[in-house]
Amino acid sequence: MKKQILRFFRGFRYAFNGIFYALHTQKNMRFHASLMAFMFFFLLRYDFFEISRGQFAVLALTCGIVLSLEFMNSSIEAVVDLVSPEYNRLAGIAKDTAAGAVLMSAIAAVVVGVIIMFQPKAFSAMGQFYATHIGELVIVLAAVVAAVIWIFFPRPGVKDPAKDKKDKKDKK
Repeated sequence: MKKQILRFFRGFRYAFNGIFYALHTQKNMRFHASLMAFMFFFLLRYDFFEISRGQFAVLALTCGIVLSLEFMNSSIEAVVDLVSPEYNRLAGIAKDTAAGAVLMSAIAAVVVGVIIMFQPKAFSAMGQFYATHIGELVIVLAAVVAAVIWIFFPRPGVKDPAKDKKDKKDKK
């Protein structure tokens, strides 16, 4: 019984390893995660937007789908790189199709977000709020800069095995 419980929790460790791997090595994952973090921050921190619980649930589910497909895309790319280190047209199709699935879900998420969150009064209230609360505006802008740095300039020392493999191949 104890072994089963340990095995069960070990599965969570593996899942979190996958999440951290994707966040550390995949630029698109960091981009999606950053946008979602900002959206949920604004929805939960302020009351600019009039969003029902159902609409919030739809936004959360839509974001979950995008992130899940991004994880699947990362795993498909890793497996394809493993089994087909040399260029192969079918390997390229598999990778492109997986990336296309992420793109389609991201487009759908943007459409859902616009339908739910396009509230001109909310954006006006947000502008008025930040015009009078400069300190909070500076903090939000600093967070945006930090997110851009995190997305496009990942921490040195974090290695992506797939890129290491490509770098070694390019040096030959």
